[in-house]
Amino acid sequence: MRTEFDKPLVSVVMATYNGARFIREQLESIINQTYPNLEIIIVDDCSADDTVAVLNEYAAKHPNIRVYVNEVNLGYVKNFERGLQLSTADYIAPSDQDDIWLENKIEFLMGKLADNAIVYCNSAIINEEGEPTGKKLSDVKHLQTYDDCLQFVIGNTAAGHAMLVTRRTMLNSLPLPPIVLHDRWLGFVASFDNRVLFTDQPLVLYRQHSANVFGVKTKGVKKAKKRKTDKAYRNALARERIRLLYEKCPSYLPEHKSALGGLSKSYESFSLINNFNRMRLFFKYRDRILAYKNRSEWRKILFSIKMFWMIK
Repeated sequence: MRTEFDKPLVSVVMATYNGARFIREQLESIINQTYPNLEIIIVDDCSADDTVAVLNEYAAKHPNIRVYVNEVNLGYVKNFERGLQLSTADYIAPSDQDDIWLENKIEFLMGKLADNAIVYCNSAIINEEGEPTGKKLSDVKHLQTYDDCLQFVIGNTAAGHAMLVTRRTMLNSLPLPPIVLHDRWLGFVASFDNRVLFTDQPLVLYRQHSANVFGVKTKGVKKAKKRKTDKAYRNALARERIRLLYEKCPSYLPEHKSALGGLSKSYESFSLINNFNRMRLFFKYRDRILAYKNRSEWRKILFSIKMFWMIK
């Protein structure tokens, strides 16, 4: 007789912070997955509300839930990294604290993963009250299959909340740099040797509300957003991000390594030669660098020209 443990273990990894308002709905949707063999790793980053109490309540009822509370606040990326390190399965499903998963999400993605490094699904967008907006994430972002690390140079639409990731990809991605969103970094690393496969099936109810750390309209962590007017600070982050991408790119991808090296060099200053080289590289690789954007060919060209005066 076959049992639930004949199926490979999947680790659901959730990073929480002041999520008490919505977290019960998300936990219920994870507990009720049709895929039977799950461990649920939850790491709380010093919440000031009732999040930990709710988590402990669920952990007392469900032996496959393990709750960890940080002694100090690590920030979103490093908190999520700790959850990844505490996981034990060969397959990992990152989870936000405020969404709702359709009950067949894990089972469906496990059936699609095959020999890909990552598979991710579409999401149906809901509002703060959990009501459908009538839009999918694919209506506002360019969701597709990615197989080129240059497609992650300045952005990403493969959302972590919709992903199933192999353990090998996760381990190859550590440590997660705190200034690069974790899903973008995972996708970047996965594309060295494999694909980030997209399936158009909406399997997540993706909640948009005023306290989203990331969302359809947000552009990064809240702390960074508060400093949006500090151009020097934003430029310093952009320089460091592109440097990290260049250093992580393996030497067995010489074209990609060269392109990232040239971009990193061009980000160092706004000299005439750096500005020209940055624009030239964006123009040359525009279809790959801008693959995540819903833009016409003409708008990609304009974006590339604009990089003469800016870095991103």
